[in-house]
Amino acid sequence: MADTVRVGIVGFTGYSGMELVKFLQRHPHVEPVLLEHRSQLPDEGSCWETDPERIPWLPEGLCDSGIQLVFFATPHEVSLELVPAALDTGVKVIDLSGAFRLRTVDKYSRWYQMEHDRPDLLEEAVYGLPEYFRAVTKVARLVSNPGCYPTAASLAIRPLITAGVLAREAGVICDAKSGVSGAGKKPSRKTHFCSVTDNFSAYAILEHRHVPEVLLTTDLEEHELSFTAQLLPVYRGILETIYVRTEEEMTREELANVYHKVYDKEPFVRVYPDGSLPSLDSVNHTNYCDLGIRVDSKTRRAVIVAAIDNLGKGAAGQAVQNMNLVLGFPEACGLL
Repeated sequence: MADTVRVGIVGFTGYSGMELVKFLQRHPHVEPVLLEHRSQLPDEGSCWETDPERIPWLPEGLCDSGIQLVFFATPHEVSLELVPAALDTGVKVIDLSGAFRLRTVDKYSRWYQMEHDRPDLLEEAVYGLPEYFRAVTKVARLVSNPGCYPTAASLAIRPLITAGVLAREAGVICDAKSGVSGAGKKPSRKTHFCSVTDNFSAYAILEHRHVPEVLLTTDLEEHELSFTAQLLPVYRGILETIYVRTEEEMTREELANVYHKVYDKEPFVRVYPDGSLPSLDSVNHTNYCDLGIRVDSKTRRAVIVAAIDNLGKGAAGQAVQNMNLVLGFPEACGLL
């Protein structure tokens, strides 16, 4: 690849989009270009030390502009409309929405309550969780960036499945809490200051659209997973407390070794020692997923605590990690 690659960002005024531009501006090998796909105020989204170049979103002009990859930090219905046109020009795409995360139109219709008219792209899209799908991400032209909740849940649960230590008949309970920025920038009654401050609430119980992503990456069946999302009165960060039972009695050290074998060489997953537990402060403004483990050997109960920044490893940071893989840069470039 060239020393510097021009990359476009559609949806740069949203929370994830603004965070993405911040990551890209400190990346030594890319030049971010803001692609305006709708009428925007001149200062809308300007939260950077210097404003990148802005040009109109015109798919037919992408090649002439020298852009080789486009990020879509847009709602899923907008991505579903715009991504095919971008792919037709020959650029690579990393989509931060849920438009291409599921594998079939039937699943998409059930969980997103809308029809999907590009089943071919659902089949083609690579689910961009680098720790597990690194090899296929490197050769993909369409990468679907994982949701924030599934990123933390999948990194916490999948090692237990692959090691065969999870008592699946006991089920998996995922108690997931997120900061308000995870709901996006568009104002709503649920995310209004007066609704969130001094409050704590659960939502989308048994029907959260991130559930099928966790099932996809962990191989759990729907009846084996109980997932509840909850809204914290904070700006950013996700903390998930995951309750499981092991097949046999295991010490904390034995269970921790299951994770160490998988993640010790991973640049962005940190397994805590000696039963220490992560918090939002340990991951916010980073691309890390931090994991803490507690075990009661006699009852075979285990608790995994996973923490990420929903705007970092849960969105923009992971998108840059995927970009590095697609463009052939060192995976951690611009993220440490």
